[in-house]
Amino acid sequence: MDSKNTDEPATVSERRRLLGAIGSLGAAVVWGCGGSETGTTATSSTVSTGATDTTSATTTTGSAGAAGSAGSAGACAIIPQETQGPYPLLAILSNAAMVRQDITEGKTGVPLTLRLKLVNVNGSCAPIANAAVYVWHCDKDGVYSGYSTSTNGNTLGQTFLRGIQVSDTNGEVTFTTIYPGWYAGRITHVHFQIYLADNLQVTATATSQIAFPLADTTAVYNSTLYVSRGQNTSVTSFAADNVFSDGTTYQMAALTGDAANGYTATLTVGIAA
Repeated sequence: MDSKNTDEPATVSERRRLLGAIGSLGAAVVWGCGGSETGTTATSSTVSTGATDTTSATTTTGSAGAAGSAGSAGACAIIPQETQGPYPLLAILSNAAMVRQDITEGKTGVPLTLRLKLVNVNGSCAPIANAAVYVWHCDKDGVYSGYSTSTNGNTLGQTFLRGIQVSDTNGEVTFTTIYPGWYAGRITHVHFQIYLADNLQVTATATSQIAFPLADTTAVYNSTLYVSRGQNTSVTSFAADNVFSDGTTYQMAALTGDAANGYTATLTVGIAA
C-alpha cells in the first residue's frame, strides 16, 4: 500500500487557506479504514468514481483517555472536505439493502456506535433532516469490502462495514459497527459522505473522514481481538497522516466507553445547506 495520497488534489496550504475563509464560523461542536488513500487502481464489480474533493481543516489533534474522550467544542463549522480514497464502492448507493443501521455483517471487533449530527452552518446551525449519510471503513484487519487488490485481498461482492442512514428531524444518524483497524500508510479513520434531500443520484455535498483519539485507538489495538495485528507502526501520529496532518479539530470524534465494553463515537457535521 502506498503511503502517499494521490487521490487528494488539495495541498495542506490550500486546506488552510480555505479554512481561513470560513474561520469566522468558529470551531466545530463535537458530539461526540486495506489500502492507503492513494490513486491505487482497485478491481471491483461495482466500482464507480466520485467527484474530486478539495480540503479544509484546522490544526489541533485532540486528546483522549483510555475510557473516553472529547473533541473540540464551540460553534458549528463546515466539515473539511477529504478524499474518498481508493475504496468508496459508490455503486452500492443504488442498493436499497444498504440503507441499514447495523453494518457489521458478522465482522468481529470492539463494538462501536457511531452517531453523527448534521447541522446547517448557513441556518443558525439548525439540524438538517432527510439527508442520506453513507459511511464506510475497513475491518479490524485493515480490509475493505467490495474490492480485489494485491494489498486489500479479494472481497468482491461483499459489503461489510458499509451502510446508509437518513437523518431524522434532529439531524441525527446512528450506525452500529466495530472500531476500525489500520493498514499501512493511514491512521485510524472512518469515511462518510452526505447527500442532501436523500438524493443519492448526485455528487455528495460533503465527503470527509472521522478521526479517533490516539489513546482510545491504542487501547483497542491492545485488546484481545486486535492484538494479533498490534499497533499501527506505519503512521503513529496525526501529523504523519496524509489526510489529517493539518489538523483534526472538526473531524475528531468524541468517545465514551472503553475497549472492554465498546465505544460510542459522536461528531457534529456542519454543512452549508
